Parts: sequence; C-alpha cells; structure tokens
Amino acid sequence: MLNDKLILFSSTDGDITVDVQLSNDTVWLSQKQIEFLFGRDQSVISRHIKNIFKDELDEKSNMHFLHIANSDKPVAFYNLDVIISVGYRVKSKRGVEFRRWANAVLKEYLLKGYALNNNILDKTHNEYQNLLGLLNKTLINNQLITEQGQNIISLINEYTVTWSSLLQYDEDKLAIPNNTHKTSNSLSHGTTIQAIAEFKSSLINIGEATPLFGNERNDQLQSILSNLDQTMFGEELYKSVEEKAANLFYMVIKDHPFSDGNKRIGSFLFLLYIQLNKLPLKIDNIGLTSLALLIAESDPKQKDLLIRLIINLLVIN
Repeated sequence: MLNDKLILFSSTDGDITVDVQLSNDTVWLSQKQIEFLFGRDQSVISRHIKNIFKDELDEKSNMHFLHIANSDKPVAFYNLDVIISVGYRVKSKRGVEFRRWANAVLKEYLLKGYALNNNILDKTHNEYQNLLGLLNKTLINNQLITEQGQNIISLINEYTVTWSSLLQYDEDKLAIPNNTHKTSNSLSHGTTIQAIAEFKSSLINIGEATPLFGNERNDQLQSILSNLDQTMFGEELYKSVEEKAANLFYMVIKDHPFSDGNKRIGSFLFLLYIQLNKLPLKIDNIGLTSLALLIAESDPKQKDLLIRLIINLLVIN
C-alpha cells in the first residue's frame, strides 16, 4: 500500500489503543489488532473473516499484505468493510465505537484531502481555492461521503485535467474551449412548459412530487429562456450551445423560477436543451445531481467559474 498513514484509535474508556493504517480511502487493521479490538481470540476472528470472504466480501480487494517490523513474512491487513462485518458478527460495543471513529476519520480525510493529486494544480490560484471551497461546503452540507460525494470529486478531477492543459496558455485561468458548437436550437416557452408538465406528471405518479412542483413564479422562466438568445451589437451574448446549456442549468437553479423543484427542473431542462441540440453528454445521472448541488451551494460571485466548469465538462476534448 502506497502513501499509507498511521493514525491512533483509543477507546473512550481508555482500555485499548490501536495503531491504524489509513490508505486507499479506508482504514486497515491486522488480524491481531482486530482480535485485540473486539476482545476475541484468534480462532473466533479467523472463522468470522473466512466466512465474510465466503459470503459477503471479495478477499482480493478487501485484504492487503504488508511487511512490518519483527515479522519474517508479510502480514495480512483488512479494511474497514471487513472490520465492520466482524464487529457485527461478534456484536461488540467497542466495534460500534471503532466504526464511528473510522467513518469520522475518513470523512475528515475526504473533506481535507479531496483524494486529488494536488501537484497537478497551483494551490495558490484563486479559482482552485474557490472550487475546492465550494466542494468542501457541498460535501459538508449534503453529507456526500458516498458514491455521490466521490462523483463530485471525479468532476473536480476532470476540471483539473482540463485546467492543467491550459495553464501555460491562459495565465492560470480556465478558458472556454474553442471547439464548442456555435449554432443552437432554441427552447420556446410553450415547449418548455409542456415538457415540465409531463415531467411533473411522471414524478407525481411515483410519489416524488406534489402539486406545488413546477408552478411558475411570475415571468422568470420566460425571462431565462429569452436571455439565452439575447444579442448585443448584433452578436449573441452566449456564443455556443454549451454556454447556453450551462447558463440555463445555472439560472433555473439559482433564480428559482418555480415554487418547488428548481434543482430537478434545472437538471431536466439542461438535458432537454442538450438533446434538442444533439450534443453528446459525458455526465451521468449522479454527476448531474452533483453539478446541481454545486450550483445550488455556490456563491453568486462564483457563477463564471461554474459556467466554465460545466462547459468544459460538456466539450469533447
């Protein structure tokens, strides 16, 4: 295991202290440490681990061997999934305490470490700091230490790769790509309202919306749609399909043109606009949810940053 760190777990009663390996976004204990943690002998723990690998978990991905001091051969270490499974089988109160502690450690690691290769980027750059600050806020507020949280991080990784390739050309700023699509088909207000009504009906049928969902507030939706095609001095303000799609996504979520469901409707209209203009979509369902949350949590001052991020995620490199 590369880049592993050693951290310390101490029980609240002070009875035990265990050195814990932190690596690959999880924590690791040897079998002897698991025996000590749960207060069970070697035969009991061995039997549980054997049954766990037989019935629940894949042995290869949940166990690693390490060379440690005073041992003439590699020692097997087991990750948090195995430790938790053992804890449930032996019904140990100390195991519950350890699980809570380990999850807190992993949450702190994800929020502060971001699982990013920080050498890719210039840490002092304002846009990098703003984006990671927004990531931090979103993870905390939405408790996204899950597949969804990991997906946010992967989105940021995509952003950093794009940004890295542009650093030497654009003075450390994320640029809008030059291979965007210039011509676009517009969404009319009537078509949009009809599509939202059908979307609302489908959600109500499965119990995921109320009659308040999708009710317009004043003329805000019409204003947003008109804004996408506005011109200045004979030229379109938003110069590409991708830029218009990104602004539509952003404005529906941030301007709240509906009494309820703005994030879902913003995501829906974003997809509808992309489909209407026959753009390829690289963002999956979880990624779309993650982007919607990033927009919702963002400061209005970060609009330009979010728009350029979305455009870069839409454009095929």
